[in-house]
Amino acid sequence: MTVIDRHTLLDHLDMVLEASRFKDYGPNGLQVEGKREISRVISGVTASRALIEAAIAAKADAILVHHGLFWKGHDGRITGWMKERLRLLLAHDINLLAYHLPLDAHPTLGNNAQWGQRLGLTADGRFGDQNLGFIGSAGAYQDIQSLALQVRQLSGREPVVVPGDGRELRRVAWCSGGAQGFFEGAIAAGADVFLTGEISEPQAHYARETGVAFIGCGHHASERYGVQALGAALATELGLAHEFIEIDNPA
Repeated sequence: MTVIDRHTLLDHLDMVLEASRFKDYGPNGLQVEGKREISRVISGVTASRALIEAAIAAKADAILVHHGLFWKGHDGRITGWMKERLRLLLAHDINLLAYHLPLDAHPTLGNNAQWGQRLGLTADGRFGDQNLGFIGSAGAYQDIQSLALQVRQLSGREPVVVPGDGRELRRVAWCSGGAQGFFEGAIAAGADVFLTGEISEPQAHYARETGVAFIGCGHHASERYGVQALGAALATELGLAHEFIEIDNPA
C-alpha cells in the first residue's frame, strides 16, 4: 500500500488544478487537517455528514470534495451541523481537501470536461467569468429533445427544459452547478442551448425572448464526475487507494 505525506498530496493537487489562479467563494486545498500520512482517499461531491460517516467506515485518511465546509458569507460559528461535521473529522483524524472552481475548470479532469464527455460533447471554446463555461459543436444532437433525453438518461432525473424557439442545434454551451448566471454569456458566445445545474426565474424569460434553449440538469447531478476523475488520477499517478462515494441529492 502506497503511503504519502499530506504535503506531497496537496502540492500535487495544487499543481494539477492550478488552484492559486482562481478567485473563489471559499478556500481551496486543505480545509481540515488530519493525519500526516495518507494512503486511502475517499472522494465525493459535498462534505456532508453522510459522506464523512461513510469515509470513516471506509477507514479513509483523507476526503476529497468539490463542495467543502467553508464559504464566504458564513459567520464562522461552529455550531449545529458544522460542529458535528468537524467533530467527526477531528475525532477520526481525517483530512478534508476541497477544490471548487479549479475542479470545475480543469480541461480534462474537471466537472465541465467530464460532464461534457459523458454527454458526447467536446469544447472548442470557453466563455464566462474565469473562462469556466465550455462551448462546442452540438455533434449528434440536432434538436433540444434528443439532448434533453440524453441528459435524463445520464442523470436519472427529469431536467427542467425551456425549449427556446425550437431551432436546430449547432452550438452547445455548458457549465456545471449553479451557473445559471452564465446564460447571457452563452447566448453572446453563439450557443443554441445552455446546460447547467440550476435555473432561476430570469432564465426562462431569456430563453423565450432570445430563442436559445435552457436545460437545468440538477446541481449535484452535473457535478458528480470531476471529483471521481481526480480521485482516479491520484490512484494512477500517486498509487493511493481511492473510492468515490455517491451521496444522493435531489438538487
